Amino acid sequence: MARPKDADEQKSCYSGKKKCHTVKNVLLVTAALIIVFLSDTYEGSAHDKRIADATPYPLPSGSRLMQDLGFLAFTLDGVEISMPTKKPRSGNLTDEQKAENRQIARRRVRIEHVNSSVKRCRIVKDTIRLFREDARDMVAEISCSLHNFRVRLSPWKPMG
Repeated sequence: MARPKDADEQKSCYSGKKKCHTVKNVLLVTAALIIVFLSDTYEGSAHDKRIADATPYPLPSGSRLMQDLGFLAFTLDGVEISMPTKKPRSGNLTDEQKAENRQIARRRVRIEHVNSSVKRCRIVKDTIRLFREDARDMVAEISCSLHNFRVRLSPWKPMG
């Protein structure tokens, strides 16, 4: 992402974790690995849970949602949430918790493959020098659409 000119906007887009100016989106992916929802684009310093709280998710009651520890206290009414068990500060996980975390990790790898498929369009991960206000959102939408097109042409093995 190109560094914004405005000092306040520049500060908000700086991601201390990646040591550069970034933006981020949140995706919802089906078991067939099709992207069904793309959030608005937020500055890189925004926390995942804050983005999730500000976004109305189109999940029907009875759905299952798999999320990582970045969404720790996030819940939706009528939706079963699956996430790894966090290691206690002064202890260890039980063997059952470790086995469950491994099962979740096997499924999460498939979602990470979707993320890398979206980033196959290099404009998503490289510096965007398009300064129109909604250009970054459009780039993200097009990249997700191309991923869905690729998956529909040559289906991936669904998550188990």
